Amino acid sequence: MQAMTITTEQTQALERLVYKSRATEVMGTLALFNLLNQARERNANLGVTGHLLYVNGMFTQCIEGPTSAIETLWQSIQRDARHDQILVVERGPVKVRRFDAWAMAFSSYRYLNSFNMPGFFPLNEAGVSEKSGLCAGS
Repeated sequence: MQAMTITTEQTQALERLVYKSRATEVMGTLALFNLLNQARERNANLGVTGHLLYVNGMFTQCIEGPTSAIETLWQSIQRDARHDQILVVERGPVKVRRFDAWAMAFSSYRYLNSFNMPGFFPLNEAGVSEKSGLCAGS
């Protein structure tokens, strides 16, 4: 009989948080690239996955992971000087991740991807991407 390995995620409750905020400054390509690299590193260390949408100076971010990690990130986001007018759209327990392959997927205008960032999903004419629609709803 084989022993069954239980991962940490299988024993921890998962939570999803979706919020919107206004950027305190216009984010250019380099600023977004740096933000994403920092977020991806931190998220990977915390076991968090998600998606960031940046359009017209507004962020919509979906993060998902263990409840304690989500709370740690949420406290940090509220103190982050890059965000203003933060509004929680959705927060609650979930059974599965929507962005399990991405420490932080990213959607915005095609011209903001001059660094060819992995996990970039350009917006179409309607202002949505292949991944941005997964942020809304339960």
